[in-house]
Amino acid sequence: MRAMLLAAGRGDRMRPLTDTRPKPLLKAGGKPLVAHLIEALVSAGHRQIVINHAWLGEQIEAEIQNGARYGAEVRYSPEPADALETGGGILKALPLLGEEAFVAVNADIYTDYPFGDLPSAPSGLAHLVLVDNPPHNLAGDFCLTTGEVRTQGDPRLTFSGIGVYRPALFADREPGSFPLAPLLREAAEAGRVSGERYAGEWWDVGSSERLEALRLRLGNK
Repeated sequence: MRAMLLAAGRGDRMRPLTDTRPKPLLKAGGKPLVAHLIEALVSAGHRQIVINHAWLGEQIEAEIQNGARYGAEVRYSPEPADALETGGGILKALPLLGEEAFVAVNADIYTDYPFGDLPSAPSGLAHLVLVDNPPHNLAGDFCLTTGEVRTQGDPRLTFSGIGVYRPALFADREPGSFPLAPLLREAAEAGRVSGERYAGEWWDVGSSERLEALRLRLGNK
């Protein structure tokens, strides 16, 4: 199963760090955030990886290259400077991802989630990994009931940025910029999204403060 790392975000909340370096290349534990994810995906057998990029994307290509040193085969889906948002970025990359279900992961997270546990073919249109709500998202995004993701109910959980999607999730969407979240909510309301709750390590590195906390956790590198 192929995988996609979503690396096109501008990272405005992490400025000035991201003024000269794309967020996925910021380091923690001695290596870029995106490198941690590539290694984890490869160790789980996901060696064919697509990375989209926009802001300073040439730096990502220069750092990761073809992925050979990670044991991966990396291809790139470049986007305009203002990016295409998550949904539009995935839609643009679909020709590189093939016709089967694929893994997609936000490139600005750090986690020990075992990617090998993801289903190779979700029963519906998507399978989401949900986590307990962090302080910056206490209201959560979805709820989980007997393996099905719902938009309403309790307890609320946060979408981790890790999912498996069928290309059909993006059917009838026109190329351009659009978010992924409305597609997931629509599919969940139709009963076509499965999910799981993960209680292990997961960091949304969306601010300078969270990056520094992760660096301390991993050895302040």
